[in-house]
Amino acid sequence: MHHAQDNSKDPLQQNQHNHEAARKLVAQEKKVTLPPTDPTRSASPELKGTTTSFDQALDFYDAANEFWKAGEYDAALESLDQAYAIIIRTESLTAEDLQQRDDIRLTIARRIQEIYSSQTIGVQGKQSAIQIPDNDYVQKEIDRFTGRERAFFERSYRRSGMYMDMILEKIHAAGLPEELAWLPLIESGFQVKALSSARALGLWQFIPSTGVRFGLKRDLLIDERMDPEKATDAAIAYLTELHRLFGDWPTVLAAYNCGEGRVLRTIRSQNVNYLDNFWDLYTRLPRETAQYVPRFLATVHIIQNMEKYGFDPSDLYSPPSFETVSVERQVSLQAIASATGISLENLRNLNPELRYDLLPNATYALKIPQGYTDHFLASIESIDEASPPQRAHLYHRVMPGEALSTIAARYRVSVRHLMQENNIRRADLIRAGEVIKVPASASMAQTVSPSRNITPSSQQRQTLTYTVQRGDTLWHLSRRFNLSENDIITANQLPNANLQIGQRLRIPGAAQQVKTIDSQRQAYRVKAGDTPSTIALRHNMPLQRFLQINNLNRQSTIYPGQQLFIE
Repeated sequence: MHHAQDNSKDPLQQNQHNHEAARKLVAQEKKVTLPPTDPTRSASPELKGTTTSFDQALDFYDAANEFWKAGEYDAALESLDQAYAIIIRTESLTAEDLQQRDDIRLTIARRIQEIYSSQTIGVQGKQSAIQIPDNDYVQKEIDRFTGRERAFFERSYRRSGMYMDMILEKIHAAGLPEELAWLPLIESGFQVKALSSARALGLWQFIPSTGVRFGLKRDLLIDERMDPEKATDAAIAYLTELHRLFGDWPTVLAAYNCGEGRVLRTIRSQNVNYLDNFWDLYTRLPRETAQYVPRFLATVHIIQNMEKYGFDPSDLYSPPSFETVSVERQVSLQAIASATGISLENLRNLNPELRYDLLPNATYALKIPQGYTDHFLASIESIDEASPPQRAHLYHRVMPGEALSTIAARYRVSVRHLMQENNIRRADLIRAGEVIKVPASASMAQTVSPSRNITPSSQQRQTLTYTVQRGDTLWHLSRRFNLSENDIITANQLPNANLQIGQRLRIPGAAQQVKTIDSQRQAYRVKAGDTPSTIALRHNMPLQRFLQINNLNRQSTIYPGQQLFIE
Protein backbone atom coordinates (compact mmCIF):
# COMPACT_ATOMS: atom_id res chain seq x y z
CA MET A 1 0.00 0.00 0.00
CA HIS A 2 1.36 3.42 -0.89
CA HIS A 3 1.03 6.34 1.51
CA ALA A 4 1.28 10.05 0.84
CA GLN A 5 4.34 11.75 2.28
CA ASP A 6 3.89 13.86 5.42
CA ASN A 7 5.32 17.28 4.63
CA SER A 8 5.56 20.29 6.92
CA LYS A 9 4.69 22.71 4.11
CA ASP A 10 1.17 23.72 3.29
CA PRO A 11 -0.45 20.58 1.79
CA LEU A 12 -1.79 22.26 -1.33
CA GLN A 13 1.45 24.15 -1.97
CA GLN A 14 3.51 20.99 -1.45
CA ASN A 15 1.22 18.95 -3.68
CA GLN A 16 1.37 21.51 -6.46
CA HIS A 17 5.16 21.61 -6.19
CA ASN A 18 5.40 17.79 -6.30
CA HIS A 19 3.06 17.67 -9.27
CA GLU A 20 5.12 20.06 -11.37
CA ALA A 21 8.39 18.40 -10.35
CA ALA A 22 7.02 15.01 -11.29
CA ARG A 23 5.95 16.22 -14.71
CA LYS A 24 9.40 17.68 -15.38
CA LEU A 25 11.06 14.43 -14.28
CA VAL A 26 9.08 12.41 -16.77
CA ALA A 27 9.81 14.85 -19.56
CA GLN A 28 13.56 14.77 -18.84
CA GLU A 29 14.05 11.03 -18.30
CA LYS A 30 11.62 9.70 -20.94
CA LYS A 31 12.04 12.54 -23.43
CA VAL A 32 8.33 12.91 -23.82
CA THR A 33 6.31 16.04 -24.31
CA LEU A 34 3.67 16.42 -21.64
CA PRO A 35 0.64 18.67 -22.00
CA PRO A 36 0.60 21.71 -19.74
CA THR A 37 -1.41 21.55 -16.56
CA ASP A 38 -4.96 22.70 -17.26
CA PRO A 39 -4.95 26.36 -16.11
CA THR A 40 -8.63 26.09 -15.23
CA ARG A 41 -7.70 23.48 -12.66
CA SER A 42 -4.56 25.16 -11.34
CA ALA A 43 -4.93 26.36 -7.77
CA SER A 44 -2.82 28.84 -5.93
CA PRO A 45 -1.78 27.86 -2.39
CA GLU A 46 -4.04 30.55 -1.00
CA LEU A 47 -7.19 28.86 -2.39
CA LYS A 48 -8.39 26.19 0.00
CA GLY A 49 -11.98 25.66 -1.19
CA THR A 50 -13.45 22.21 -1.67
CA THR A 51 -13.69 22.54 -5.43
CA THR A 52 -10.04 23.61 -5.57
CA SER A 53 -8.99 20.53 -3.60
CA PHE A 54 -10.88 18.23 -5.93
CA ASP A 55 -9.42 19.96 -8.97
CA GLN A 56 -5.89 19.52 -7.62
CA ALA A 57 -6.62 15.86 -6.96
CA LEU A 58 -7.65 15.51 -10.58
CA ASP A 59 -4.39 17.21 -11.63
CA PHE A 60 -2.43 14.55 -9.78
CA TYR A 61 -4.66 11.91 -11.36
CA ASP A 62 -3.80 13.30 -14.81
CA ALA A 63 -0.10 13.31 -13.91
CA ALA A 64 -0.40 9.67 -12.83
CA ASN A 65 -1.80 8.81 -16.25
CA GLU A 66 1.18 10.49 -17.90
CA PHE A 67 3.63 8.57 -15.69
CA TRP A 68 1.76 5.34 -16.47
CA LYS A 69 1.93 5.89 -20.23
CA ALA A 70 5.65 6.63 -19.90
CA GLY A 71 6.21 3.39 -17.98
CA GLU A 72 6.96 5.11 -14.66
CA TYR A 73 4.75 2.92 -12.49
CA ASP A 74 6.12 3.99 -9.11
CA ALA A 75 5.77 7.66 -9.97
CA ALA A 76 2.23 7.02 -11.22
CA LEU A 77 1.28 5.32 -7.97
CA GLU A 78 2.89 8.11 -5.95
CA SER A 79 0.83 10.70 -7.83
CA LEU A 80 -2.32 8.75 -7.13
CA ASP A 81 -1.35 8.66 -3.45
CA GLN A 82 -1.03 12.44 -3.53
CA ALA A 83 -4.43 12.76 -5.18
CA TYR A 84 -5.99 10.54 -2.57
CA ALA A 85 -4.35 12.43 0.29
CA ILE A 86 -5.91 15.67 -0.94
CA ILE A 87 -9.50 14.43 -1.10
CA ILE A 88 -9.28 12.63 2.24
CA ARG A 89 -8.16 15.80 4.04
CA THR A 90 -10.99 17.85 2.56
CA GLU A 91 -13.47 18.89 5.22
CA SER A 92 -16.87 20.64 5.49
CA LEU A 93 -18.35 18.70 2.61
CA THR A 94 -21.84 19.13 1.23
CA ALA A 95 -23.83 16.13 0.01
CA GLU A 96 -22.76 16.94 -3.55
CA ASP A 97 -19.11 17.18 -2.43
CA LEU A 98 -19.35 13.80 -0.73
CA GLN A 99 -20.60 12.21 -3.95
CA GLN A 100 -17.81 13.88 -5.92
CA ARG A 101 -15.21 12.71 -3.41
CA ASP A 102 -16.48 9.13 -3.61
CA ASP A 103 -16.43 9.24 -7.41
CA ILE A 104 -12.84 10.49 -7.45
CA ARG A 105 -11.81 7.94 -4.83
CA LEU A 106 -13.27 5.07 -6.89
CA THR A 107 -11.60 6.42 -10.02
CA ILE A 108 -8.25 6.47 -8.23
CA ALA A 109 -8.75 2.93 -6.90
CA ARG A 110 -9.56 1.55 -10.35
CA ARG A 111 -6.58 3.31 -11.93
CA ILE A 112 -4.28 1.80 -9.29
CA GLN A 113 -5.61 -1.66 -10.10
CA GLU A 114 -5.07 -1.07 -13.82
CA ILE A 115 -1.51 0.10 -13.18
CA TYR A 116 -0.74 -3.00 -11.15
CA SER A 117 -2.24 -5.16 -13.88
CA SER A 118 -0.37 -3.46 -16.72
CA GLN A 119 2.86 -3.49 -14.71
CA THR A 120 2.56 -7.26 -14.29
CA ILE A 121 1.90 -7.79 -17.99
CA GLY A 122 4.71 -5.44 -18.99
CA VAL A 123 7.28 -7.16 -16.81
CA GLN A 124 6.11 -10.70 -17.51
CA GLY A 125 5.75 -10.34 -21.26
CA LYS A 126 4.00 -13.50 -22.48
CA GLN A 127 3.93 -15.00 -19.04
CA SER A 128 0.99 -14.98 -16.67
CA ALA A 129 -0.95 -11.81 -15.91
CA ILE A 130 -2.23 -13.55 -12.78
CA GLN A 131 0.42 -13.56 -10.08
CA ILE A 132 0.34 -16.13 -7.28
CA PRO A 133 1.39 -14.56 -4.00
CA ASP A 134 3.26 -16.53 -1.39
CA ASN A 135 0.91 -16.09 1.56
CA ASP A 136 -0.82 -18.22 4.17
CA TYR A 137 -4.22 -18.00 2.44
CA VAL A 138 -2.98 -19.61 -0.77
CA GLN A 139 -0.81 -22.12 1.08
CA LYS A 140 -3.80 -23.28 3.12
CA GLU A 141 -5.69 -24.11 -0.09
CA ILE A 142 -2.65 -25.86 -1.56
CA ASP A 143 -2.57 -28.00 1.56
CA ARG A 144 -6.28 -28.83 1.13
CA PHE A 145 -5.90 -29.93 -2.50
CA THR A 146 -2.82 -32.00 -1.74
CA GLY A 147 -4.32 -33.38 1.46
CA ARG A 148 -7.92 -34.15 2.34
CA GLU A 149 -9.30 -32.88 -1.00
CA ARG A 150 -6.70 -34.62 -3.11
CA ALA A 151 -9.19 -37.13 -4.55
CA PHE A 152 -11.51 -34.29 -5.60
CA PHE A 153 -8.64 -32.47 -7.29
CA GLU A 154 -7.56 -35.62 -9.16
CA ARG A 155 -11.10 -36.37 -10.40
CA SER A 156 -11.65 -32.79 -11.46
CA TYR A 157 -8.31 -32.60 -13.24
CA ARG A 158 -9.08 -35.85 -15.05
CA ARG A 159 -12.45 -34.51 -16.27
CA SER A 160 -10.83 -31.26 -17.43
CA GLY A 161 -9.32 -33.16 -20.35
CA MET A 162 -12.76 -33.35 -22.00
CA TYR A 163 -13.10 -29.58 -22.21
CA MET A 164 -9.69 -27.95 -21.82
CA ASP A 165 -8.77 -27.74 -25.52
CA MET A 166 -12.07 -26.00 -26.31
CA ILE A 167 -11.80 -23.62 -23.33
CA LEU A 168 -8.20 -22.66 -24.06
CA GLU A 169 -8.99 -21.98 -27.71
CA LYS A 170 -11.77 -19.58 -26.72
CA ILE A 171 -9.74 -17.91 -23.97
CA HIS A 172 -6.77 -17.34 -26.28
CA ALA A 173 -9.08 -15.87 -28.93
CA ALA A 174 -10.46 -13.46 -26.32
CA GLY A 175 -6.97 -12.44 -25.17
CA LEU A 176 -7.53 -13.50 -21.56
CA PRO A 177 -4.95 -15.19 -19.29
CA GLU A 178 -5.00 -18.91 -19.98
CA GLU A 179 -4.98 -19.67 -16.24
CA LEU A 180 -8.67 -18.73 -16.22
CA ALA A 181 -9.34 -22.01 -18.02
CA TRP A 182 -8.94 -23.71 -14.62
CA LEU A 183 -11.73 -21.74 -12.98
CA PRO A 184 -14.26 -24.58 -13.59
CA LEU A 185 -12.16 -26.84 -11.38
CA ILE A 186 -13.14 -24.89 -8.27
CA GLU A 187 -16.55 -23.92 -9.64
CA SER A 188 -17.90 -27.32 -10.67
CA GLY A 189 -15.08 -29.85 -10.66
CA PHE A 190 -15.53 -29.79 -14.47
CA GLN A 191 -19.00 -31.33 -14.17
CA VAL A 192 -21.44 -29.89 -16.70
CA LYS A 193 -24.50 -30.70 -14.57
CA ALA A 194 -23.11 -29.50 -11.24
CA LEU A 195 -25.84 -27.62 -9.34
CA SER A 196 -25.17 -25.51 -6.27
CA SER A 197 -27.50 -24.67 -3.40
CA ALA A 198 -27.80 -21.18 -4.89
CA ARG A 199 -29.12 -22.71 -8.18
CA ALA A 200 -25.85 -22.05 -10.00
CA LEU A 201 -25.46 -24.61 -12.77
CA GLY A 202 -22.91 -25.95 -15.23
CA LEU A 203 -19.15 -25.88 -15.71
CA TRP A 204 -19.00 -22.15 -14.97
CA GLN A 205 -21.79 -22.13 -12.34
CA PHE A 206 -24.12 -19.46 -13.71
CA ILE A 207 -27.20 -18.54 -11.72
CA PRO A 208 -30.29 -18.17 -13.97
CA SER A 209 -30.31 -14.36 -14.10
CA THR A 210 -26.60 -14.00 -14.93
CA GLY A 211 -26.90 -16.76 -17.53
CA VAL A 212 -29.72 -14.91 -19.29
CA ARG A 213 -27.74 -11.67 -19.05
CA PHE A 214 -24.91 -13.25 -21.05
CA GLY A 215 -27.08 -15.00 -23.61
CA LEU A 216 -27.66 -18.46 -22.14
CA LYS A 217 -31.13 -19.69 -23.12
CA ARG A 218 -33.25 -21.39 -20.47
CA ASP A 219 -36.72 -22.84 -21.00
CA LEU A 220 -38.70 -26.02 -20.28
CA LEU A 221 -36.53 -28.25 -22.51
CA ILE A 222 -33.13 -26.53 -22.74
CA ASP A 223 -30.76 -24.96 -20.22
CA GLU A 224 -27.67 -23.69 -22.02
CA ARG A 225 -25.80 -23.23 -18.75
CA MET A 226 -25.07 -26.95 -19.18
CA ASP A 227 -23.77 -26.49 -22.74
CA PRO A 228 -19.96 -26.44 -22.28
CA GLU A 229 -19.23 -24.27 -25.32
CA LYS A 230 -22.00 -21.71 -24.86
CA ALA A 231 -21.37 -21.46 -21.13
CA THR A 232 -17.66 -20.89 -21.81
CA ASP A 233 -18.52 -18.06 -24.21
CA ALA A 234 -20.75 -16.52 -21.55
CA ALA A 235 -18.07 -16.87 -18.86
CA ILE A 236 -15.48 -15.20 -21.07
CA ALA A 237 -17.88 -12.32 -21.76
CA TYR A 238 -18.55 -11.91 -18.04
CA LEU A 239 -14.88 -12.08 -17.04
CA THR A 240 -13.99 -9.56 -19.76
CA GLU A 241 -16.66 -7.16 -18.50
CA LEU A 242 -15.48 -7.54 -14.91
CA HIS A 243 -11.87 -6.89 -15.91
CA ARG A 244 -12.88 -3.66 -17.62
CA LEU A 245 -14.55 -2.68 -14.36
CA PHE A 246 -11.91 -3.67 -11.81
CA GLY A 247 -8.60 -3.96 -13.66
CA ASP A 248 -6.89 -6.74 -11.68
CA TRP A 249 -7.70 -10.42 -11.97
CA PRO A 250 -7.99 -11.45 -8.30
CA THR A 251 -10.64 -8.75 -7.79
CA VAL A 252 -12.33 -9.90 -11.01
CA LEU A 253 -12.49 -13.44 -9.63
CA ALA A 254 -13.95 -12.19 -6.36
CA ALA A 255 -16.66 -10.36 -8.31
CA TYR A 256 -17.30 -13.47 -10.42
CA ASN A 257 -18.00 -15.36 -7.22
CA CYS A 258 -20.10 -12.89 -5.21
CA GLY A 259 -21.14 -10.34 -7.86
CA GLU A 260 -19.69 -7.04 -8.95
CA GLY A 261 -22.23 -5.15 -6.87
CA ARG A 262 -20.94 -6.66 -3.64
CA VAL A 263 -17.32 -5.88 -4.52
CA LEU A 264 -18.16 -2.28 -5.50
CA ARG A 265 -20.03 -1.79 -2.23
CA THR A 266 -16.99 -3.10 -0.38
CA ILE A 267 -14.76 -0.63 -2.19
CA ARG A 268 -17.14 2.24 -1.44
CA SER A 269 -17.25 1.30 2.24
CA GLN A 270 -13.55 2.08 2.65
CA ASN A 271 -13.23 5.29 4.66
CA VAL A 272 -9.54 5.36 5.58
CA ASN A 273 -7.60 3.93 2.65
CA TYR A 274 -8.41 2.95 -0.88
CA LEU A 275 -8.04 -0.56 -2.28
CA ASP A 276 -4.92 -1.33 -4.27
CA ASN A 277 -5.85 -4.94 -5.06
CA PHE A 278 -7.73 -8.02 -3.91
CA TRP A 279 -5.80 -8.53 -0.69
CA ASP A 280 -7.06 -5.15 0.58
CA LEU A 281 -10.57 -6.48 -0.02
CA TYR A 282 -9.92 -9.86 1.53
CA THR A 283 -11.20 -9.42 5.08
CA ARG A 284 -14.29 -7.47 3.97
CA LEU A 285 -15.66 -10.01 1.49
CA PRO A 286 -18.01 -12.92 2.22
CA ARG A 287 -16.20 -15.89 3.72
CA GLU A 288 -16.83 -18.07 0.65
CA THR A 289 -15.34 -15.41 -1.66
CA ALA A 290 -12.37 -14.85 0.63
CA GLN A 291 -11.61 -18.56 0.24
CA TYR A 292 -12.54 -18.67 -3.45
CA VAL A 293 -9.68 -16.55 -4.82
CA PRO A 294 -6.88 -18.26 -2.85
CA ARG A 295 -8.46 -21.57 -3.87
CA PHE A 296 -8.20 -20.62 -7.54
CA LEU A 297 -4.61 -19.40 -7.13
CA ALA A 298 -3.73 -22.64 -5.36
CA THR A 299 -5.24 -24.59 -8.28
CA VAL A 300 -3.10 -22.71 -10.80
CA HIS A 301 0.01 -23.21 -8.67
CA ILE A 302 -0.55 -26.97 -8.44
CA ILE A 303 -1.29 -27.25 -12.18
CA GLN A 304 2.03 -25.54 -12.85
CA ASN A 305 3.83 -27.94 -10.47
CA MET A 306 1.95 -31.23 -10.88
CA GLU A 307 4.90 -33.57 -10.45
CA LYS A 308 6.13 -31.65 -7.39
CA TYR A 309 2.89 -32.56 -5.60
CA GLY A 310 2.76 -36.13 -6.90
CA PHE A 311 0.02 -35.69 -9.55
CA ASP A 312 0.17 -37.30 -12.98
CA PRO A 313 -0.28 -34.50 -15.57
CA SER A 314 -1.09 -37.06 -18.30
CA ASP A 315 -4.05 -38.57 -16.38
CA LEU A 316 -6.73 -36.86 -18.48
CA TYR A 317 -9.94 -37.94 -20.18
CA SER A 318 -9.96 -37.41 -23.93
CA PRO A 319 -12.19 -34.74 -25.43
CA PRO A 320 -15.34 -36.14 -27.07
CA SER A 321 -15.32 -36.73 -30.81
CA PHE A 322 -18.62 -35.78 -32.41
CA GLU A 323 -20.46 -34.51 -35.45
CA THR A 324 -23.39 -32.10 -35.50
CA VAL A 325 -26.63 -32.77 -37.36
CA SER A 326 -29.59 -30.43 -37.76
CA VAL A 327 -32.86 -31.94 -36.52
CA GLU A 328 -36.28 -30.38 -37.10
CA ARG A 329 -38.43 -32.99 -35.35
CA GLN A 330 -39.28 -33.20 -31.66
CA VAL A 331 -37.95 -36.62 -30.75
CA SER A 332 -36.49 -38.09 -27.60
CA LEU A 333 -32.89 -39.20 -27.11
CA GLN A 334 -34.20 -42.62 -26.10
CA ALA A 335 -35.95 -43.02 -29.47
CA ILE A 336 -32.82 -41.85 -31.30
CA ALA A 337 -30.72 -44.34 -29.38
CA SER A 338 -33.11 -47.19 -30.23
CA ALA A 339 -33.21 -46.29 -33.94
CA THR A 340 -29.51 -45.63 -34.48
CA GLY A 341 -27.71 -47.88 -32.03
CA ILE A 342 -26.02 -44.92 -30.35
CA SER A 343 -25.96 -45.39 -26.59
CA LEU A 344 -28.35 -43.17 -24.67
CA GLU A 345 -25.58 -42.25 -22.23
CA ASN A 346 -23.40 -41.06 -25.10
CA LEU A 347 -26.18 -38.86 -26.47
CA ARG A 348 -26.80 -37.41 -23.03
CA ASN A 349 -23.12 -36.63 -22.50
CA LEU A 350 -22.86 -34.89 -25.87
CA ASN A 351 -26.06 -32.87 -25.35
CA PRO A 352 -26.21 -32.13 -21.60
CA GLU A 353 -28.29 -28.99 -22.09
CA LEU A 354 -31.38 -31.10 -22.92
CA ARG A 355 -33.20 -31.11 -19.58
CA TYR A 356 -35.57 -34.00 -20.32
CA ASP A 357 -33.67 -35.90 -23.04
CA LEU A 358 -36.09 -34.35 -25.55
CA LEU A 359 -35.31 -32.16 -28.54
CA PRO A 360 -37.23 -28.87 -28.82
CA ASN A 361 -39.98 -28.33 -31.36
CA ALA A 362 -37.61 -26.25 -33.51
CA THR A 363 -34.42 -26.73 -35.49
CA TYR A 364 -31.81 -28.13 -33.13
CA ALA A 365 -28.10 -28.82 -33.62
CA LEU A 366 -27.75 -32.33 -32.17
CA LYS A 367 -24.31 -33.71 -31.39
CA ILE A 368 -23.78 -37.39 -32.22
CA PRO A 369 -20.64 -39.57 -32.20
CA GLN A 370 -18.48 -39.37 -35.29
CA GLY A 371 -19.32 -41.88 -37.99
CA TYR A 372 -23.07 -42.03 -37.28
CA THR A 373 -24.32 -39.16 -39.42
CA ASP A 374 -25.41 -41.19 -42.46
CA HIS A 375 -27.16 -43.81 -40.35
CA PHE A 376 -28.84 -41.10 -38.27
CA LEU A 377 -30.17 -39.20 -41.31
CA ALA A 378 -31.55 -42.43 -42.74
CA SER A 379 -33.36 -43.23 -39.50
CA ILE A 380 -34.65 -39.86 -38.29
CA GLU A 381 -37.91 -39.83 -40.30
CA SER A 382 -38.94 -43.19 -38.87
CA ILE A 383 -38.62 -42.01 -35.26
CA ASP A 384 -41.93 -41.16 -33.58
CA GLU A 385 -42.25 -37.64 -32.29
CA ALA A 386 -42.63 -37.12 -28.56
CA SER A 387 -44.49 -34.61 -26.40
CA PRO A 388 -42.81 -32.37 -23.84
CA PRO A 389 -43.33 -33.32 -20.21
CA GLN A 390 -45.92 -31.60 -18.09
CA ARG A 391 -44.47 -28.87 -15.96
CA ALA A 392 -43.48 -30.07 -12.53
CA HIS A 393 -44.87 -26.84 -11.07
CA LEU A 394 -47.54 -24.26 -11.61
CA TYR A 395 -47.19 -20.67 -10.50
CA HIS A 396 -49.66 -18.68 -8.43
CA ARG A 397 -49.56 -14.88 -8.15
CA VAL A 398 -50.50 -13.78 -4.65
CA MET A 399 -53.63 -11.61 -4.59
CA PRO A 400 -54.26 -8.82 -2.06
CA GLY A 401 -55.48 -10.34 1.19
CA GLU A 402 -54.25 -13.86 0.42
CA ALA A 403 -52.31 -15.84 2.99
CA LEU A 404 -50.07 -18.83 2.48
CA SER A 405 -52.60 -20.95 4.38
CA THR A 406 -55.41 -20.08 1.92
CA ILE A 407 -53.16 -20.80 -1.06
CA ALA A 408 -52.15 -24.13 0.48
CA ALA A 409 -55.79 -25.01 1.15
CA ARG A 410 -56.78 -24.08 -2.36
CA TYR A 411 -54.21 -26.38 -3.95
CA ARG A 412 -54.59 -28.98 -1.21
CA VAL A 413 -50.96 -29.00 -0.17
CA SER A 414 -49.43 -28.28 3.21
CA VAL A 415 -48.15 -24.86 4.18
CA ARG A 416 -44.82 -26.50 5.03
CA HIS A 417 -44.59 -27.92 1.50
CA LEU A 418 -45.14 -24.50 -0.07
CA MET A 419 -42.59 -22.95 2.26
CA GLN A 420 -40.00 -25.55 1.30
CA GLU A 421 -40.69 -25.20 -2.45
CA ASN A 422 -40.30 -21.42 -2.30
CA ASN A 423 -37.59 -21.06 0.37
CA ILE A 424 -40.03 -19.15 2.59
CA ARG A 425 -38.85 -18.95 6.18
CA ARG A 426 -41.97 -17.43 7.72
CA ALA A 427 -45.49 -18.27 6.54
CA ASP A 428 -46.71 -14.71 7.11
CA LEU A 429 -44.03 -13.15 4.88
CA ILE A 430 -45.73 -13.16 1.49
CA ARG A 431 -46.76 -10.04 -0.43
CA ALA A 432 -49.42 -9.29 -3.01
CA GLY A 433 -47.96 -9.71 -6.50
CA GLU A 434 -45.38 -12.29 -5.39
CA VAL A 435 -45.32 -15.52 -7.43
CA ILE A 436 -45.58 -18.78 -5.49
CA LYS A 437 -44.44 -22.10 -7.00
CA VAL A 438 -46.99 -24.88 -6.51
CA PRO A 439 -46.44 -28.58 -7.40
CA ALA A 440 -48.44 -29.27 -10.56
CA SER A 441 -49.65 -32.60 -9.18
CA ALA A 442 -51.23 -30.74 -6.28
CA SER A 443 -53.15 -28.40 -8.57
CA MET A 444 -54.85 -31.39 -10.17
CA ALA A 445 -56.86 -31.69 -6.95
CA GLN A 446 -58.79 -28.69 -8.26
CA THR A 447 -60.32 -30.62 -11.16
CA VAL A 448 -63.99 -31.62 -11.22
CA SER A 449 -64.87 -33.88 -8.31
CA PRO A 450 -65.27 -37.58 -9.24
CA SER A 451 -68.34 -37.72 -6.97
CA ARG A 452 -70.35 -36.06 -9.70
CA ASN A 453 -69.84 -39.09 -11.96
CA ILE A 454 -69.44 -36.87 -15.03
CA THR A 455 -67.85 -38.63 -17.98
CA PRO A 456 -65.41 -36.74 -20.24
CA SER A 457 -67.97 -36.67 -23.05
CA SER A 458 -70.65 -35.21 -20.80
CA GLN A 459 -68.17 -32.66 -19.44
CA GLN A 460 -67.47 -31.47 -22.96
CA ARG A 461 -71.22 -31.13 -23.67
CA GLN A 462 -71.71 -29.11 -20.49
CA THR A 463 -69.07 -26.46 -21.23
CA LEU A 464 -70.26 -23.01 -20.10
CA THR A 465 -69.53 -19.54 -21.46
CA TYR A 466 -68.73 -16.98 -18.79
CA THR A 467 -68.32 -13.21 -19.13
CA VAL A 468 -65.53 -11.78 -16.97
CA GLN A 469 -66.77 -9.33 -14.34
CA ARG A 470 -64.92 -6.60 -12.45
CA GLY A 471 -62.68 -8.20 -9.78
CA ASP A 472 -62.59 -11.63 -11.43
CA THR A 473 -59.29 -13.50 -11.52
CA LEU A 474 -58.39 -16.99 -12.64
CA TRP A 475 -58.16 -17.94 -9.00
CA HIS A 476 -61.72 -16.78 -8.27
CA LEU A 477 -63.07 -18.53 -11.38
CA SER A 478 -61.23 -21.76 -10.62
CA ARG A 479 -62.76 -21.81 -7.13
CA ARG A 480 -66.18 -20.84 -8.45
CA PHE A 481 -66.30 -23.63 -11.03
CA ASN A 482 -64.15 -26.15 -9.12
CA LEU A 483 -61.46 -26.31 -11.83
CA SER A 484 -57.75 -25.64 -11.92
CA GLU A 485 -56.47 -22.39 -13.39
CA ASN A 486 -54.60 -24.48 -15.94
CA ASP A 487 -57.88 -26.01 -17.17
CA ILE A 488 -59.29 -22.54 -17.89
CA ILE A 489 -56.05 -21.33 -19.50
CA THR A 490 -55.91 -24.42 -21.75
CA ALA A 491 -59.59 -24.29 -22.73
CA ASN A 492 -59.28 -20.65 -23.80
CA GLN A 493 -55.67 -20.73 -25.08
CA LEU A 494 -54.84 -17.76 -22.86
CA PRO A 495 -51.33 -16.33 -23.34
CA ASN A 496 -51.14 -15.38 -19.66
CA ALA A 497 -53.24 -15.14 -16.49
CA ASN A 498 -54.51 -11.61 -17.15
CA LEU A 499 -58.27 -11.21 -17.72
CA GLN A 500 -60.22 -8.29 -19.21
CA ILE A 501 -63.67 -7.13 -18.09
CA GLY A 502 -66.21 -8.36 -20.66
CA GLN A 503 -63.92 -11.13 -21.91
CA ARG A 504 -65.86 -14.35 -22.66
CA LEU A 505 -64.35 -17.57 -21.36
CA ARG A 506 -65.18 -21.21 -21.98
CA ILE A 507 -65.52 -23.08 -18.68
CA PRO A 508 -65.00 -26.78 -19.46
CA GLY A 509 -66.86 -29.56 -17.66
CA ALA A 510 -69.12 -27.30 -15.55
CA ALA A 511 -72.19 -29.36 -14.59
CA GLN A 512 -75.63 -27.89 -13.97
CA GLN A 513 -75.03 -28.52 -10.29
CA VAL A 514 -72.08 -26.13 -10.39
CA LYS A 515 -74.21 -23.42 -12.01
CA THR A 516 -76.92 -23.87 -9.42
CA ILE A 517 -74.51 -23.68 -6.50
CA ASP A 518 -72.69 -20.74 -8.07
CA SER A 519 -75.90 -18.78 -8.51
CA GLN A 520 -76.47 -19.13 -4.76
CA ARG A 521 -73.03 -17.77 -3.84
CA GLN A 522 -72.03 -14.16 -3.44
CA ALA A 523 -68.63 -12.58 -3.13
CA TYR A 524 -67.79 -11.06 0.25
CA ARG A 525 -64.89 -8.69 0.94
CA VAL A 526 -63.34 -9.24 4.38
CA LYS A 527 -63.46 -6.20 6.68
CA ALA A 528 -61.26 -5.26 9.63
CA GLY A 529 -62.24 -7.33 12.66
CA ASP A 530 -63.89 -10.12 10.64
CA THR A 531 -63.33 -13.75 11.53
CA PRO A 532 -64.70 -16.83 9.75
CA SER A 533 -67.18 -17.41 12.62
CA THR A 534 -68.52 -13.82 12.64
CA ILE A 535 -68.96 -13.83 8.84
CA ALA A 536 -70.78 -17.19 8.93
CA LEU A 537 -73.00 -16.05 11.80
CA ARG A 538 -73.83 -12.75 10.08
CA HIS A 539 -75.03 -14.58 6.94
CA ASN A 540 -76.80 -17.45 8.72
CA MET A 541 -74.32 -20.05 7.46
CA PRO A 542 -72.92 -23.03 9.36
CA LEU A 543 -69.26 -22.31 10.06
CA GLN A 544 -68.17 -25.63 8.57
CA ARG A 545 -70.00 -24.83 5.31
CA PHE A 546 -68.39 -21.37 5.13
CA LEU A 547 -64.95 -22.91 5.62
CA GLN A 548 -65.65 -25.64 3.04
CA ILE A 549 -66.70 -23.38 0.15
CA ASN A 550 -63.69 -21.11 0.79
CA ASN A 551 -61.13 -23.92 1.17
CA LEU A 552 -60.38 -22.80 4.72
CA ASN A 553 -59.97 -24.62 8.00
CA ARG A 554 -60.33 -23.58 11.63
CA GLN A 555 -56.65 -22.58 11.78
CA SER A 556 -56.76 -20.40 8.64
CA THR A 557 -56.15 -16.66 8.91
CA ILE A 558 -58.18 -14.17 6.87
CA TYR A 559 -57.20 -10.58 6.09
CA PRO A 560 -59.03 -7.31 5.38
CA GLY A 561 -59.61 -6.96 1.64
CA GLN A 562 -59.58 -10.70 1.01
CA GLN A 563 -62.47 -11.94 -1.19
CA LEU A 564 -64.46 -14.90 0.13
CA PHE A 565 -67.79 -16.49 -0.79
CA ILE A 566 -71.02 -16.71 1.18
CA GLU A 567 -74.35 -18.44 0.51
